[in-house]
Amino acid sequence: MQRNSTSLLGATQLLVVCIILSLYGSAHAAETIKISGTGTGIGTMKLLIAAFEKRNPGVAMKLMPNVGSGGAIKAVAEGALDIGLNGRPLNAEELKLGLLVTDYARTPFVFAVNRTVKTKNITSAELVRIYTGEMPAWPEGGQVRVVLRPASDADTLLARTISPVMNAAVDAALAREGMLMAPTNQECHDMLEHMPGSIGFSSLTQILTEKHPLKALRYNGVEPSVSNIANGRYPLVKSLSLVTTPDLSPATRRFIEFVRSAEGRRILERTGNLPAPGASGK
Repeated sequence: MQRNSTSLLGATQLLVVCIILSLYGSAHAAETIKISGTGTGIGTMKLLIAAFEKRNPGVAMKLMPNVGSGGAIKAVAEGALDIGLNGRPLNAEELKLGLLVTDYARTPFVFAVNRTVKTKNITSAELVRIYTGEMPAWPEGGQVRVVLRPASDADTLLARTISPVMNAAVDAALAREGMLMAPTNQECHDMLEHMPGSIGFSSLTQILTEKHPLKALRYNGVEPSVSNIANGRYPLVKSLSLVTTPDLSPATRRFIEFVRSAEGRRILERTGNLPAPGASGK
């Protein structure tokens, strides 16, 4: 009886060891792809990752916290990230890193406001007056509260390109004391949601995917829609790209191909993005 019990114990231990080894082997067989970057693309990327993992069970995608475009580019160059989500052109120093930049979408860059703001349209002249402080109240009443982003942030840099006078207005806003500052896209949305009368930078894709109760203003009477950036009517556009090293792993290459595939394209389109030219329609 003791011998049978001992044999059973030994068989059980062997089974446990086999299961552990099997799980260990499966965990290490799965390739992990680390990805992060601009908060603009985080919401859409969650949907793309979920769809990709269903088709590729041997690949684990790890979406890291938002580190911004600059942080992602640096992390990719140093090997800390496999894919960086980027929302701006690489600067001169970054171009020297020899990274591969794959455009995947464009989305309307918008000025978003708190739901208490009744205004539905903003003109370029009004924006300048808001950022210089010359327009302290909304037409319907209520204080204008500008939520700024850091000077080096992709959204701040993009706002500067609107016009020379807007560039100067951004400088003026950054120099004013007591201004609200949001380090990341997600923190900006949180401030805009909870601060009555607030206005700040955002994008159509972030508003749609994160489902914050914010309003994207028309710009000079034009609706910020995917169709209006496709036909050229809406001029404020944020380009999104994936940054990698040139020596892609097979799994990383498959994910990038998926983003630009027909299924990836459908996900991008329904989340406020215009897929980049060259994306597969098959």
